[in-house]
Amino acid sequence: MLIATPGPGFAADRITGQPFATRSEVYAPQAMAATSHPLATQIALEVMRRGGTAVDAAIAANAALGLMEPTGCGIGGDLFAIVWDPKTRKLHGYNGSGRSPQGLSREWFDAQGMHLIPSHGALPVTVPGAVDGWFALHGRFGRLPMAELLKPSIDYARRGHPVHETIAYYWERSVPRLSQFPGFTEQFTIDGRAPRTGEMWKNENLARTYERIARRGRAGFYEGELPRIVEAYVREQGGFLSAADFAAHRGEWVEPVSVSYRGVEVWELPPNGQGIAALQMLNMLEGFDFGRIPFGSPEHLHLAVEAKKLAFADRARYYADPAFHPAPVAELISKPYAEAQRARIDRERAQRVVAPGTPPSLDEGDTIYLTTADASGMMVSLIQSNYRGMGSGMAPPGLGFILQNRGEQFSLKPGHPNEYAPGKRPFHTIIPAFITKGGEPWISFGLMGGAMQPQGHVQIVMNLVDFGMNLQEAGDAPRWHHDGSDEPVGAVTPMADGGVLQLESGFPYGTIRELMRRGHRVEFADGPYGGYQAIMKNPNGGWVGASESRKDGQAAGF
Repeated sequence: MLIATPGPGFAADRITGQPFATRSEVYAPQAMAATSHPLATQIALEVMRRGGTAVDAAIAANAALGLMEPTGCGIGGDLFAIVWDPKTRKLHGYNGSGRSPQGLSREWFDAQGMHLIPSHGALPVTVPGAVDGWFALHGRFGRLPMAELLKPSIDYARRGHPVHETIAYYWERSVPRLSQFPGFTEQFTIDGRAPRTGEMWKNENLARTYERIARRGRAGFYEGELPRIVEAYVREQGGFLSAADFAAHRGEWVEPVSVSYRGVEVWELPPNGQGIAALQMLNMLEGFDFGRIPFGSPEHLHLAVEAKKLAFADRARYYADPAFHPAPVAELISKPYAEAQRARIDRERAQRVVAPGTPPSLDEGDTIYLTTADASGMMVSLIQSNYRGMGSGMAPPGLGFILQNRGEQFSLKPGHPNEYAPGKRPFHTIIPAFITKGGEPWISFGLMGGAMQPQGHVQIVMNLVDFGMNLQEAGDAPRWHHDGSDEPVGAVTPMADGGVLQLESGFPYGTIRELMRRGHRVEFADGPYGGYQAIMKNPNGGWVGASESRKDGQAAGF
C-alpha cells in the first residue's frame, strides 16, 4: 500500500483519497514539445527556435523517433494528425493511412484456406503513409526546408545515440520473432541481439534513406529506386506490395469530428480509425453524475467499462474505410443514440454479451504519439506507428526501416465492412485527439496502445473534466483496460464471456472486490498502458506540457 502525504509529486486526496505518484507539469512561454523520447523533444524545440512551425517540429521529431524508437514507429508505417491553425482558427485533420496491394484479393486468402491474415511477414504489409503525411502537412503548414528538418536525425543515425530503457526492453522482445525475416538481423541488431539500455545505436541505411527524401522530396520515397527495392524484396518473401502501389498512394485531409462533454469539445478523426469510439463512450458517460462518483470507485470503473463494451460492439460492426463502407458517423456520435445506448447499461451487473446498436439511419500495439505547439499558437497532435511494435519484420535491404503490418487489421469475413479488398485502407487503431473550449484550443493529447487508445482517451478526458486532475496527473493516474470486446478484424468473433478488466496498481481492493461481485473478471494489468503526451494552452499565456512516467518521454519548452 502506498503511504504518502499528498503534496508536490502526489495527486491529492481531492481525487481519490488514495494518493498516487506523479510529477509537476512543465511550463514554457513560447513553445512546447512532448514526445516519447527526450532527444526527439529537444530536436522539436530546436526546430521551433530556428523559426520552424509546430508542424515542422512534429515532422522533425517523428523522423527522430523513427530512428530512436523503431519499436513503435518508422517511415514504413502510417500517420494521422490533427492541427490547430491559428490563421484559419480551426482544426485540420490528416489521414495518412496506406492501402492494401492492388494485386492481392480476399479470394487469394480463401484459396490458401486462410481465415486470418498473419501478423508478420509479407502478407500483412500495406503501403506506408507516413512520408506522404509529412509532405502533406509540410506543404500546408511548414516553413523550414524538409532537408533541415531531417538533418538532426541523419546526424544521429550516423553518430549514434544511446538507447533508452523502455525502448531496449521492447526491442529485445522483438528480436526472437523478427530475426527469421531477411534484412532484420542485418539492420536492426548488434551481432544478432537487440541493443542494450545505454548502448549506442547507429543506422547508416536510414541516414541514406532520409537523405534521399531530403534531396528528392516526396518522390524520393514513392517513386524511383526505393519502391522498386521494396517490391523486389516483398515479392521474394511471398508478398504483393508493388512500386505501382507506392506511386498510387495519397493520404487525405479530413474533417475532425467532435462531441461536447460537460462544457468542452473532444475531437477525433473519423473512420477508418477508431477515434469515434472514444466519442461514443463519452456521450454515454455524460449522462451519469461523476460529480458524485469518485475516481477509482466501483461505480466509476463499472460504468466506463460497460460504455466501452457498447462502443466497441459498434466499432466491430461499422468502422472501416469510408471509400468502401461509409460508417454512419453522425448517428453513432449523436446524443439521442447515446441516450438509447446508455439505457442498455445495467448499473449493477457486467454484460457478458453485447450486440451492436442500431443507429437511426440504418436498417440493420505499439505506436508513438507526439504533440508540439509554437509561438504563433499552432498546435499539432500527431500519432505514427508500424502497428505491432517493429511492424511486419520486413526490412528491405539497405533502406534502414521496417514495413508495417497494418493489413493484419482487415477481416476475411465475406461481406464485413472491414473485409479485405485491393487498394483498401484497413481498420486503424492509431488516433490523435484534441480538446477545445468554446471553440478555442485547449489541449492536444494522445495515448498509445492499440485498442487501449479510445479507452485511454476517455480516461484522460474524465480525469481532467470530471475528477479535476491537472495535465500531468491525468496521465499518471492508474488506468484500466478492458480486453475481449468484439473486433472488426480477423474472423470477427463476438464477445461471449464479458471479456477481462485489467487494472494497474493504485485502485483500492474494495473496488476490485465490488467489480468482481458485479460480474467483472478482473486481472492485474500486464501493461503498462502508457504513452501519454499532452500540451495545454495556459490561460495565463504560453503552454503547459505533460509526459507520463510509463515511458522514456519528455515534455519541455522554451
